[in-house]
Amino acid sequence: MNQRVTGGFVMLQCSTNASFQCEDEQDEKCDLTMSLYCGIACRRKSFWCYRLLSTYVAKTRYLFELKEDDDACRKAQQMGAFYLFHNLAPLLQQSEHQYLPPQHSLLELEKLLAKFGQDAQRIEDSVLIGCSEQHEAWFALDLGLNSSSSVNASLQKPEMEAELQGSFIELRKALFRLNVKDASLLSTAQALLRWHDAHQFCSRSGQPTKKNVAGSKRVCPSSKTIYYPQMAPVVITLVSDGTRCLLARQSSFPKGMYSALAGFCDIGETLEEAVQREVAEEVGLELDRLQYSASQHWPFPNSSLMIACHAIVKPGQTEIQVNLRELEAAAWFSHDEVVAALKRNRPYAQQQDGTVPFWLPPKLAIAHQLIKEWVEKPTCPSLPA
Repeated sequence: MNQRVTGGFVMLQCSTNASFQCEDEQDEKCDLTMSLYCGIACRRKSFWCYRLLSTYVAKTRYLFELKEDDDACRKAQQMGAFYLFHNLAPLLQQSEHQYLPPQHSLLELEKLLAKFGQDAQRIEDSVLIGCSEQHEAWFALDLGLNSSSSVNASLQKPEMEAELQGSFIELRKALFRLNVKDASLLSTAQALLRWHDAHQFCSRSGQPTKKNVAGSKRVCPSSKTIYYPQMAPVVITLVSDGTRCLLARQSSFPKGMYSALAGFCDIGETLEEAVQREVAEEVGLELDRLQYSASQHWPFPNSSLMIACHAIVKPGQTEIQVNLRELEAAAWFSHDEVVAALKRNRPYAQQQDGTVPFWLPPKLAIAHQLIKEWVEKPTCPSLPA
């Protein structure tokens, strides 16, 4: 099977012969018809098949192949790009008001490891995190975590930063100074690196597990158990009474920051049940209507799938009863107050009277999206009976 890129599509060619010419009639050319989506030409024993695939489908199929085929993934590393981490902190370089993650080729990485007395076997710890539309594979490698593939110790952070002309910065601190693409890519990388670091042994046999080249799974050679990276589902809900929205804060939040209610889904719960339970637990309210909004991967603390919803409380139920085991504070905010808070693009310093104007999560957070949607359209459908 041959593959070539044409515009925004990938053309796949399948044939039993290597020539456009028919077997039995050398002077007679085969007719070739192309339709918009699929064209097939068959003449006697030879045939050509053409199929147009969107760039997205081709990219997805390519990543699937790399996850399933270790040899193909190793080959992709030869021409791929690597993002470096140290104890789950990505290597970043300052560029005006934002951070940029530098890429390194396999050759550059091998030279770097050799310079610090490390063998290239450490590259086996890298994980596949994506690819470009041109099928350049992207990998992430942590140089600070104890390696499961190499006997060498972790590399020292200061020496690595000096050599690489960058800084290993905690992702939580750097996240909102990255562009959307880099933030998503590094979040995926950190989540995978953390998962592999925490799942080096089989929970059944106690024996070491082995990752495939792409890092899409780990296998226990003893029990034959296969482990796949997982995310914990979390519901995040913006509650409204029709004219106001309810925002809350935990003691761990930065001063003045309020956000939507959030909590992990319990085993056996539906999405709707999880939302209703979390709202009842945290602020003592019952819901009348609920609407799904969107979802987002969140790498903290241990990789969660944030499932965002809008909800409206039952009529007459607006008295908040804060569960102090869960929250520090919760309150209703008017439309005008929320609009004003959305215009603040950074935390405010403490004022002379000791108060801090309330502010909202940054634009990259799905809570920000929920709040902005409510400002624009503060209604949602009814809950199912």
